[in-house]
Amino acid sequence: MGQNSPMPESSKNIEKDEPKRAAEGAAGAEAAAEPLDERLAVALHAAADKKALGAVVLDLREVASFTDYFAIVSGTNVRQVQAIADEVVEQVRKRHGSKPARIEGYNSAEWVLLDYGDFIFHVFEEKSRRFYDLERLWRDAMRVPLPPELSGGDAGGASGGGSLRNSQ
Repeated sequence: MGQNSPMPESSKNIEKDEPKRAAEGAAGAEAAAEPLDERLAVALHAAADKKALGAVVLDLREVASFTDYFAIVSGTNVRQVQAIADEVVEQVRKRHGSKPARIEGYNSAEWVLLDYGDFIFHVFEEKSRRFYDLERLWRDAMRVPLPPELSGGDAGGASGGGSLRNSQ
């Protein structure tokens, strides 16, 4: 810092870095608004077609290394949970030729896990969703804002009420 400098050196650095920080903030906002992976969007639409409840997508890229996203939906009973899981598997296979690497919990259908690698699709029976509470366990993950056609009903979680489908 020079003797006649009007402000301390550290203040100059802060001022000089301000445009850089603003640009980084804008880039971060764009990243948060990036579109959903196409297979994940198809899976969410398939779940909506079977009247899944409380769709939530968690972005795990900053907090986990085993997958990028968790999608979480609920069904009101075992049969609906299986129907949602079946429709997700069928539509993702039909539109993208992808099958889940593994499926767990289908027979009991309290919690069906469909592992697509980049994302894991969880279909819960409502009571099991409240019990396991993945949204709380993974609270450090950012929630992905869902497009209006997918966020209808109780998009906030397992508290019941509403479906993914918008009222018509």
